[in-house]
Amino acid sequence: MKKLYLILPVLAGFMFGSSGIFVRTLTQNGIDQTTLLFLRFSIAIIPILLAILLSDKNLLKIDLKDLPLFSVCAICIVGLNLCYNHSMNTVPLSLAATLLSTAPIFVLITAYILFREKITSKKLICMILALLGCILMTGLLEEDIISIPLSGIISGIGAAIFWAFYLMSSKKSIENHNHTYTILFYSIIIISLALIPFTDFGQISSFISPDPTFAIFFLIIHSTFSFALPYILSTLSLKYIDSGTSSIIMSGAEPFAALIFGFLVYIEIPTPLMFCGFILTIISMIILSRN
Repeated sequence: MKKLYLILPVLAGFMFGSSGIFVRTLTQNGIDQTTLLFLRFSIAIIPILLAILLSDKNLLKIDLKDLPLFSVCAICIVGLNLCYNHSMNTVPLSLAATLLSTAPIFVLITAYILFREKITSKKLICMILALLGCILMTGLLEEDIISIPLSGIISGIGAAIFWAFYLMSSKKSIENHNHTYTILFYSIIIISLALIPFTDFGQISSFISPDPTFAIFFLIIHSTFSFALPYILSTLSLKYIDSGTSSIIMSGAEPFAALIFGFLVYIEIPTPLMFCGFILTIISMIILSRN
C-alpha cells in the first residue's frame, strides 16, 4: 500500500514541470512578471486554505515571532518564481527545470559556509557531474546549434539559489513547530499583499475580457495545477513516505515533465549530447538528494 503513495510526488513533479506552458502563454498574452506572480499566488490562497481546513484548522494559528521567517520564505518564493519564469521564457523548458533541480548543490555550499557541514567526496563528485551535465545541456560543446541566452541560464541558476534558501528557511520554520501548509499559506498572503502595488490590473482585464469563462478557468488551473496542488500532494505524501524519498522522486519527475511538455507543446528537441547532459544532471541530483 505504501508504494501506491509514491505516485503523489510523481504527480507533484509533473505538475511543477507543467508551469512553463502557463508562464509562456500568459507572457505571450501581455501579462508581465509581477502581475503573473500576483495571479498565481493570490488565487493559490484558496486551495491552500481548503487543504488546511480539511486537515487541521489549528494550522492557521501562528506566533507573531514567526512572521519574520515567513517573510524570508516569501522573499525566496518571489525570487525563485521571477528567476524561473524568466528562464522558462528564454531557454528550453527542460534546461530551466534542470537548472532549478541543482538547488541541493547550493544547499550543500551554504551549509558548508554557515555551519561547516562536511562536503564528502561523493557529494563533490555529484556536484561536478551535475555541473558537467548542465554545460552539456546548454549546447556550449556543440557546433551549429542555436545559441541559448545567457540571461536564461543565469536566471535558472538564480532560481536554484532562491529555492535552496527557501528550503533552509522553511526547514528552520518547521523546527519552530510550523507545518508546511502554515508556512506556505502565510508566505503567499504576504507575497500577494506586497505585489498589489506592482500589479497591472489593466493587463488582467485585457486577458480576461475577450473570453472571461476560458480566461478565468485558465488562471485557476495555472495557480492550482502548477503551484498549489503540487505542494499539497508533496506534503500529503510525507504522511506515508519519508521526505528523502519524496524529494528524490520529485527531483527526477519535474525535469522529465518539463522535457516532455517542451517536446509536445513547443517542439523543443534536445540533441543527443544535450539529452545525455540532462540524464547526467538528474541522476547526480537524485544521488545527492539521498544524502
